[in-house]
This record gives sequence, C-alpha cells and structure tokens, in this order.
Amino acid sequence: MTFFRFLFTKAFLKQLLLAIVALIVLSFLVMWWLKSTTNHGERIEVPSLSKLSLDLVEQKLDEFDLRYEILDSANYNPDFPKYSVIEQIPKAGKYVKEDRKIYLYLNPSGYRKVPVPDVTGKTLRQAEPTLLATGFEIGKISYRPDISDQVKEMRYKGEKLNPGEELQKTSVIDLIVGDQSLNRVNDIDDDGSTEGEDESETIDNEQ
Repeated sequence: MTFFRFLFTKAFLKQLLLAIVALIVLSFLVMWWLKSTTNHGERIEVPSLSKLSLDLVEQKLDEFDLRYEILDSANYNPDFPKYSVIEQIPKAGKYVKEDRKIYLYLNPSGYRKVPVPDVTGKTLRQAEPTLLATGFEIGKISYRPDISDQVKEMRYKGEKLNPGEELQKTSVIDLIVGDQSLNRVNDIDDDGSTEGEDESETIDNEQ
C-alpha cells in the first residue's frame, strides 16, 4: 500500500507533470527539426521546359531550386528546335520538393539514318509501301522499256542508290521501273531521263 500512496503524493505528481511537459517539448523540437531538414510540406510546381535550349533550362530551373539530367535523345520532331527539350519527367504542372532532379529528352539534329531496303526486282505496288514503311518518301517514277514491270533501279538526288546504304528518314527516293508496253529500249542518262525519239514516260509521284 505504500507504493500506491506514493503515486498520489505531491512529489510524484510534480515529477510526472515535469516528465509530460518535457516529452511534449521534445516532440515539438523533433517535428521542427524534421520539417527544416526535409522541407516537409513545401512543394514546387515543375515549370514547362518544352522547346527550351539547355542554357535556358538551367536558368529556369535555378529559379525554382531544381536540377536536371539528360536521359537521351528522342525521335526527331521538326516542330521542335534542334537540341531543345522535347519531353520532361516529371511533366510540367506536377509538384516536387526542392532540389528535385528533372529528367529531359532532347530533340536530335535531324532524322536518324536507316538502311535503304532492297526493292529492286519488285513491282511498283510492292516497292512503294516497303519504302514508305521504312520512313522514306517516293519521288519521281521513271519508266524504262523492259520485259517485266519491276523496279530496275533506285536513285537519290540523281545518283544511283544501292540497297543497304543509309539515308535519313523522309529522304526522297526516285524509282526507275520496267514497262512492257513501251515498244523499244531507250538508254537512261545519269539524271534518270531518257534519250531518243520515243522517250520513256516519267511521272512525278504526288505525296
């Protein structure tokens, strides 16, 4: 019974009250320290960096106490300036903490190069979708007298183009196609035109 009597003495109650006050003060100090070191509750809205050069990106992010890191180059987009930001993570409008790193994708200097597929020996109906699917455009189509209606040659800017050579996507490729309906064979000069009285037919393919 002596212990229970002690629990209700003024000395014990005073020590208990001091302990509770000390615990409350300590809790407030810990919460204040956490808030000051982690910026608890402070959020920054990510600005839009679209189409900005890296110099402008750095200036803008410095104003918001944010950092950046370049991940890679995206597919070329002609609507964006070269080497400008084409995509960012997190996106503009999202909220992040101070000193957060923003990841960037940049617009390359041009379309990437891809190998030219071999469409020689194929019909025009087969060759066109193959070239278009690879990313090229069809330019001038010239016809040469031949026993088959197949693609005889590919040309790029007037020069003969061999399968497997690499060109930038969207490059315009001219085709020379055989035509059984022409009565006689005419030589084709280096520009893809025909010489002689009966010239081979040339058409411009409209994209």
